[in-house]
Amino acid sequence: QVHVNFPPLWNEGAVQILQGRMKGIQGHCNSCYMDAALFSLFSCTSVLDSMLFKPFPLCDRNVQNILRDEIVNPLRKTGFVMARSVMHLREQLTEKGQYSSFTTAEKDPEEFLNLIMHQILGIEPLLKLQSGGQEEQECYCYQIFMDKQEDLVIPDVQQLVEHSFLSSDLKLVEIPSCFIIQMPRFGKEYKMFSKIIPSLELDITDLLLDSPRECCVCGDVATLECS
Repeated sequence: QVHVNFPPLWNEGAVQILQGRMKGIQGHCNSCYMDAALFSLFSCTSVLDSMLFKPFPLCDRNVQNILRDEIVNPLRKTGFVMARSVMHLREQLTEKGQYSSFTTAEKDPEEFLNLIMHQILGIEPLLKLQSGGQEEQECYCYQIFMDKQEDLVIPDVQQLVEHSFLSSDLKLVEIPSCFIIQMPRFGKEYKMFSKIIPSLELDITDLLLDSPRECCVCGDVATLECS
């Protein structure tokens, strides 16, 4: 356990601490979905650090302490988290949730995020989405669903998000405080894309509902949108 709080890793400091052998979060017993999610959420960003400190209404302080002192702080201090620390968290999630197989089976990352953010910590949903004029939907992360695109061989995240929103007729109701995106799924037999290039910035201008935008023809405020 590391009881001293460390800030997220940045730039060259992130490279020095995270690069090399025995770095990252050690996998064990189908933990890859949780390892990858935790690394993405905390290694190099502080956007969700409220999960580690804030006393939310439904907050389970034991789970919060394990997450902060056994996973996030060691990851930011040394770049390495032992599998037994993640297993400790998985055991607590199994006790608190209605899921008996969190310590053995592979889960969907969204299932893990919903459990720890909603049921364990009581955090408000991060995203508000609307599809085709229907009622708003609230969620904690967005999973990219899309058909195979022949013109997208090695896409970046910007392209995938735009294609997914367009194909699902989705819009963001408001600018999210945090936009967690799950990449297209793949299994051992099939991968939709061999590689995906991370977009260091994400332009959500065209994904926002009722957001004023410039007409690409005349430059005035646009009144029509062509998909």
